[in-house]
Amino acid sequence: MLLKLFTTFFKIGLFSFGGGFAMIPLIQREVIERHKWIDEKDFLDMLVLAQSTPGPIAVNTSVFVGYKVAGTVGAIMATLGTVLPSFMVILLLALFFAEVRENRYVDAAFRAMRPAVVALIVAPLIGLVKGMKWYLMGVAAAVAVAVWYFGFSPAYLIGASLVIGVVIAVANGRKGAKK
Repeated sequence: MLLKLFTTFFKIGLFSFGGGFAMIPLIQREVIERHKWIDEKDFLDMLVLAQSTPGPIAVNTSVFVGYKVAGTVGAIMATLGTVLPSFMVILLLALFFAEVRENRYVDAAFRAMRPAVVALIVAPLIGLVKGMKWYLMGVAAAVAVAVWYFGFSPAYLIGASLVIGVVIAVANGRKGAKK
């Protein structure tokens, strides 16, 4: 199981471009559909948690998936699988960067990848919206406007959401206890 966790996340890390958000659909397909390690609801919960904790979302998600599947060692293996490909590529690029930074083919390749990266980021967003209730879509839109238009810090909005979520959970817990 540990080797399968490592190789799965290594493959995801090796074949995804564009950062953590571009990796989410690949992680989702591998852990939910292909290996059936977790269900979609747990995955969405992990994404929320991964987004609200410090660090890259793909690495945080790999930690949570690895831990759920095989405990602490599973978290370590999934994390190593996720970060090793990027580390190796960056190391190689650093060694040869002076030679390729002005290369027009390298520049053209990176420019050509941009639309694909945008699509990889938008795809899981559409998948997340499908399961949302209408009022939650309104909250998401309001938060987006607050960040982009009014310049609010996402950290404050995440903190406020955390407090509101805890208050709602406690209130719902009290209602359930009275029944």
